[in-house]
Amino acid sequence: MTEEGPLTTGRRRPQRLRRLLISGGLAFALAAGAGAAAYKYGLFSDIGDPVSFEKVQESAAAEDIRPGVSMPTGPKSEFVRTHRMPDGTQIARTTLTGAKSGFTGDVWVWVPKEYNEARYAKSAFPVLISLPGGRGYPKNYWGTGPALGLQQAVIDGAKAGTSLPFILVMPVINADTKHHFDGSDIPGEPKMGTWMADDVPDFTRANFRTFTSRDGWAFMGSSSGGFGAFKHVLKFPERFKAAIASGVDIVPDSPLWKGNRQAMDENNPEKLAAQLITAGGPDVYINFQIGTAEGGRDQIEKFMKEYGRGPVHTRLQVIQDGEHNGKSYVRGMREGSLEWISKVMSAPTPDPGVR
Repeated sequence: MTEEGPLTTGRRRPQRLRRLLISGGLAFALAAGAGAAAYKYGLFSDIGDPVSFEKVQESAAAEDIRPGVSMPTGPKSEFVRTHRMPDGTQIARTTLTGAKSGFTGDVWVWVPKEYNEARYAKSAFPVLISLPGGRGYPKNYWGTGPALGLQQAVIDGAKAGTSLPFILVMPVINADTKHHFDGSDIPGEPKMGTWMADDVPDFTRANFRTFTSRDGWAFMGSSSGGFGAFKHVLKFPERFKAAIASGVDIVPDSPLWKGNRQAMDENNPEKLAAQLITAGGPDVYINFQIGTAEGGRDQIEKFMKEYGRGPVHTRLQVIQDGEHNGKSYVRGMREGSLEWISKVMSAPTPDPGVR
């Protein structure tokens, strides 16, 4: 410490004292009823607190359940809050051990404000399973915070009438930070395909009001998550109806396949699309997104030209100056993809006369 250090500190004590007095005044004001403002400006935090999403219609008599609506089946998962949105909605996280895959990983969930409005208490809501790119483990970047804008895009779209108020379910997609599993059950590896196609939907049905038909189930994803999104729709068209696939890989390319051609073909979107065309349905809807500042457009357009026919409906959202990242892809969703997918999915239905 220099000789001037204590003297400098001493000269600043009155200023520091004023700050303490101001802080004390703020604390008194909060105690007098300004707590809401404190939360608004982030002075207090409830991050990490338990969350319950089902604030209405905890249970219903069988005669009150609408056709096509699946009420939460249980068992309920334990959620902790990870973020609050400006409209009061919440992002929360839970740890899921898949009954069918045996894999344990985290899942983030966000539900729109409409979900807990009395007029929708007996209604199902459409689900958008949102898959990240990159490592996709131990976090899903769509769910760990609102910075990429996915939740806000749905909020704004629902308010404008251009998007359905989707439930966003955001699982991890890989089993570790070292490997890509192509969203698939690679022989001898963790069953990440079963995790996303079976366990995550089962978890969602256990906790939320969902549609019994595939019309209420869709995927979105970017990069390797985009591959998983549109691959699952093509592989299980009886379960899922649509996908938004951004900056996407077209064929499986994980080195973990180790040349296992049969297993790769069972998870190859080109092979799956050809089989679906031959079978004549059911119809699926795939909205590709690509930025003008990234590569891969030629591969997407090639897939659309060869397989975008019959029951395989495709669309391309070109994002001007868009790069290979989540913010660009959310912009594309705002510019048209959310509206497009909303038109082919089932919407929640309010009770007449209930406000």
